[in-house]
Amino acid sequence: MFLLRKPILALSASTGVRDLLTRMPVTRSVVTRFVAGATTADAVGAVTRLRGDGLQVTLDHLGEDTTLREQADGTVTAYVELIRALDAAGLAVGAEVSVKLSAVGAALPRDEVPDGGEAYALAGARSITAAAYRAGARVTLDMEDHTTVDATLRTLAELRADQPDVGVAIQAMLRRTESDLKALVGNGSRVRLVKGAYNEPAEVAYADPAEVDLAYVRGLKTLMGGDGYPMVGSHDPRLIAIAQQLADRAGRGPRDYEHQMLYGIRPDEQRRLVSAGRTVRVYVPYGSDWYGYFTRRLAERPANLLFFLRSVATKG
Repeated sequence: MFLLRKPILALSASTGVRDLLTRMPVTRSVVTRFVAGATTADAVGAVTRLRGDGLQVTLDHLGEDTTLREQADGTVTAYVELIRALDAAGLAVGAEVSVKLSAVGAALPRDEVPDGGEAYALAGARSITAAAYRAGARVTLDMEDHTTVDATLRTLAELRADQPDVGVAIQAMLRRTESDLKALVGNGSRVRLVKGAYNEPAEVAYADPAEVDLAYVRGLKTLMGGDGYPMVGSHDPRLIAIAQQLADRAGRGPRDYEHQMLYGIRPDEQRRLVSAGRTVRVYVPYGSDWYGYFTRRLAERPANLLFFLRSVATKG
């Protein structure tokens, strides 16, 4: 199944396959396992259910690689509306939103934004961050492919000048990650460590699963030994156990770090960890632009791909 990972990820860039799959009713029915819904109300409903199980949340308004300014502005508006809806429902405090900078303008061409996409995305991220912090919520910047890392970290530094605990996702599979992490674990910082879900070239990323796992453990050691707040983004039982061992060794209690897991993946394990006294935050995507997110979930785990293929065979 690992051999299928890169071909599946390549499909995420195919507009023809995107158009075909997004029109298939069976695909939409399967997507609901991984995506909370299309609307703000759907997202708030998912948060209500997850909070009932003792789970925390981070919400992602789906969309990426936006090339039109009105789309980027619409994403910022959607996040602000989400935060207001959470606040009105008494769910904002302790919640988090996850923001892809390419969704709020980082990829805009110069003819759209003369000052450049990075500056435009920073302005959008600042608007989202201001709304979130007013409501008692927090913000984490999602990391995208390796070409965006430097710009993302520059934007993070700008946001942290005002709010030092703005979080960032870091991908263990990238060869540069060890040095990046050392600069990100200061007092009050929040870092989500994930394996990585993009189709990266071998010169910048580990490709072998065992190498990625080893890099992930090295990253965990850095985070647990630092002064910040580690966010362990993994469904792998072995890595979850290692994270606990490293936290114990570093003198961290159950509230000094958290686990983060994806909506719809291993929900029983999410609840088990909560019952064991751990903090678990569920990554909740919502919105209509689900294709890129969905294909990365299929590529990450053979079980996800098998679930999709069985559903197509059964319902097609």
